[in-house]
Amino acid sequence: MALIDYHYEMSHCHRCSYCKFIPFQLIKSKRFSYLCPSISLRNFHSFSAGGRAALGLAVVEGRLDEYTEMMKQIVFECTMCGACQVQCRTFNFNLNPIEVMQALRTHFVEQGEMMPEHMFVIEGLKREDNVFGEPKKHRGDWAEGLGLKDISREKVDVLLHVGCRMSFDDEFWPILKMAVEIMKNAGLSVGIAGAEESCCGGRALEMGFEGVFQNFAEAMAGRVKASGAKQVVTLCADCFGTFNEHYPAHGWGLDAEVVHITQFISSLISQGKLTLKNEVPMAVTYHDPCHLGRRGEPGVQWKGEYQRLGPHLFGPVPEKPIRLGQNGCYDAPREILEAIPGVELTEMERTREYSWCCGAGGGVLEAFEEMAEATASERIQEAEATGAKALVTACPWCERNFKDTLESTGGDMKIYDIVELVHQAIGG
Repeated sequence: MALIDYHYEMSHCHRCSYCKFIPFQLIKSKRFSYLCPSISLRNFHSFSAGGRAALGLAVVEGRLDEYTEMMKQIVFECTMCGACQVQCRTFNFNLNPIEVMQALRTHFVEQGEMMPEHMFVIEGLKREDNVFGEPKKHRGDWAEGLGLKDISREKVDVLLHVGCRMSFDDEFWPILKMAVEIMKNAGLSVGIAGAEESCCGGRALEMGFEGVFQNFAEAMAGRVKASGAKQVVTLCADCFGTFNEHYPAHGWGLDAEVVHITQFISSLISQGKLTLKNEVPMAVTYHDPCHLGRRGEPGVQWKGEYQRLGPHLFGPVPEKPIRLGQNGCYDAPREILEAIPGVELTEMERTREYSWCCGAGGGVLEAFEEMAEATASERIQEAEATGAKALVTACPWCERNFKDTLESTGGDMKIYDIVELVHQAIGG
């Protein structure tokens, strides 16, 4: 939908500021009460969902003579974490701030007002099918010697989609190999696309490049169909969220069930097919990745308009699905941690659909390093406040940003992918 299609929503923001904080009844301390990283860092209303709605309204009503650098910062210095969308539901079910934010970014890009750093990503995608612009031929190097099937030559039951970050950041290759070992031990026929795998397209969309996203979604849908896979398993929360939310919302679907590795492992444990026998004595806390949680909730394509339904009542026709962010993947990671002997899990104050973002999403890591680091640092401090010695998550983008931030700022917190702890527990 174009920005003008959100005129009703932008003009009906009540400026309640609910989008800035977690629900008031859930606040345990002032220190960890904010929900939106952008407004928390900048402390100026324009950097909130309500402020951005006001900017979008000014754009569609023609009240702006030019797009300034500050406007571009307001539009693009947002991690697209979706927290504002969840909390806005506290006050008004008919407003969709994350959709407004997406439309606003797409509009700016269409007007040629994009971030130069994002153009590096887009050029890499167009040239090498990955967000880093690394040679495509090396995308499957991590799997050398693992004996995985090549979906270009044979059908498979399960397609393992790796994603850009894990494919080209070799620090994650051992984690990938652990996951493959678990999957193969479950007796599954697992295949990969190798050098032919391409980006899911989610980052391009969230940066405002909808056309680029559509190209990658079409390619992914065709790849899955040709593979014959009944399941697509991924370790990347960004890919999981893109497949679950963005694809359906834009009219694309995969002819297979999309499963995150935590869901896969949790299912094996519950069926008695995976035994976690080794004790892993560790005090941990768990970070909910945005695209695994609230933005991993299944999306629905809606085509309609807001109409007057009564003297003082407007509403979407046909009725628009209400997404509360509660149907993402929250339970599986916790079920795994609770099943590992010796692991002591203590929750942070902001969890599940009200989780604080890691700071790496929406193009912020690429264009606004200061904000990405500040956001990650805030989450690390929240983790430290629990008394935990390790921060566990299930997304390579979160892990990368946490580790880089710790390297820059210092600290003793350990960062683990949940697959690493599972591997230790099964005797790996």
